[in-house]
Amino acid sequence: MQVRQLAVRDCYEFTPRQFPDHRGLFTAPFQEAVFRETVGHPLHLAQTNYSYSRRGTIRGIHFADTPPGQAKYVQCLRGSLLDVVVDLRVGSPTFGRWDSVRLDAKSLSAIYVAEGVGHSFIALEDDTAMTYQCSTEFNPAAEHGANPLDPALGLPWPTDIEPILSEKDRVAPTLAQLAAEGRLPSYDACVARYEELRGAISSS
Repeated sequence: MQVRQLAVRDCYEFTPRQFPDHRGLFTAPFQEAVFRETVGHPLHLAQTNYSYSRRGTIRGIHFADTPPGQAKYVQCLRGSLLDVVVDLRVGSPTFGRWDSVRLDAKSLSAIYVAEGVGHSFIALEDDTAMTYQCSTEFNPAAEHGANPLDPALGLPWPTDIEPILSEKDRVAPTLAQLAAEGRLPSYDACVARYEELRGAISSS
């Protein structure tokens, strides 16, 4: 398993080894030992989400109140997509920065999105399927969105694909609006949550 830290702190790309033979292919896209060594604690699985998207579909930027927040381990099982993480944590050294990774059904790479970090993606082809392993259950009252077309963020959406957004994502506030209204996660609160998760393991 190869691990690469992204430009947004506390987010990583995991790329598993593949073992093809005459029958097909075997791989292990999630390995707890590698994940735990990288992040500092295991991934608590509370909910698995699945999305199916047409080419050009943009979902996000989504994030949750922290604590407890919602971490995600994201994979593409069919088709291809451009996955984007955005640091929305006020006070973070990488606040406002983003990074992007192409995920597809060939590499079977995965992205870990830490609590407090925004997540979004665009489907690059029809019939693109994504699965999210989530650390907490869906809580509508704690879920929020930032506008993925915010020009101040300048996210790397392909210019040759017409974007398809839900109305909720299309009218979501910009990063500046969320910051002015005090609706973004605090980096200190997120770090405290990460330390709490690591401490729970070391004391067990």
